[in-house]
Amino acid sequence: MVSYKELGLSNTKEMFQKAFDGKYAIPAYNFNNMEQLQAIVTGCAQTGSPVIMQVSSGARKYANQILLQYMAQGAVEIARSLGSSIPICLHLDHGDSFELAKSCIDSGFSSVMIDASHFPFEENIAITKKVVEYAHDRDVSVEAELGVLAGIEDEVAHEHSNYTDPNEVQEFVSKTGVDSLAISIGTSHGAFKFKPKDCTLTAEGVLVPPPLRFDILEEIEKRLPGFAIVLHGASSVVPKYVDMINQYGGKLDAAVGIPEEQLRRAASSAVCKINIDSDGRLAMTAAIRKVFAESPSEFDPRKYLGPAREELIELIKHKNEKVLGSAGRY
Repeated sequence: MVSYKELGLSNTKEMFQKAFDGKYAIPAYNFNNMEQLQAIVTGCAQTGSPVIMQVSSGARKYANQILLQYMAQGAVEIARSLGSSIPICLHLDHGDSFELAKSCIDSGFSSVMIDASHFPFEENIAITKKVVEYAHDRDVSVEAELGVLAGIEDEVAHEHSNYTDPNEVQEFVSKTGVDSLAISIGTSHGAFKFKPKDCTLTAEGVLVPPPLRFDILEEIEKRLPGFAIVLHGASSVVPKYVDMINQYGGKLDAAVGIPEEQLRRAASSAVCKINIDSDGRLAMTAAIRKVFAESPSEFDPRKYLGPAREELIELIKHKNEKVLGSAGRY
């Protein structure tokens, strides 16, 4: 067993309190490999933004859970070498069992999500409470979920979304003791978040998705004053990267994400954590496809993963500065 404190990591308690008071959201960037992690910590260190580095169960297996521990420790050291004192959290995204959450906590994670939202309400409470009790004994933060997001991301797949019921949030939080709550207000996992028939087509030919249900968010804020709310499935599916991928041989027709102005509005509310995964994947894939298209004889991974890493750094800096409002907070 290893404590996250030995790795130089932080839990989310102070991070969320500062975000709530400062009306911004902490970026939670998913990663699977070294280049993504390098980009995340570099972009956040350069912008003075706190960061939650998060991995799904599948990403943990891909990276290797033993290596992951040292990658997280290395990320902290990279930030410090850049002269940055930003707090860095290692978080399990969409943990689906007590056993997985426990394994992550025991291997140095400073925060875990237990997602039992697909179970009946009382079962969700019971599973979440068990994780909370184990985590809090070790000063680890816990995120849970009420409501279901549509879309596909790693092991998480739901065809339809169910909005969070504000009438359930007080009972859920009081009975489980969670530190933050992921809610469903219209975001969705993956790059294809909305069907074209559900969007509005502008005169410029741009698909605009239905607006987020801020009325639900505001009602939850009333029921849980001062409590940290989380948005999953919040990538904007940046058109620039979709166009690049399609230009260089990809096929991402009708890929639509959450408009940045809606995310900025959410970040200035009780939403203290916003998850971004698909945008990072798109940025790197666009850069890699460009290299392969322009230099078809290239086979050195550094020559295509390097530009992909740089593109992701620029995306992260933009998100922190212009969307989440987290830049310059540390």
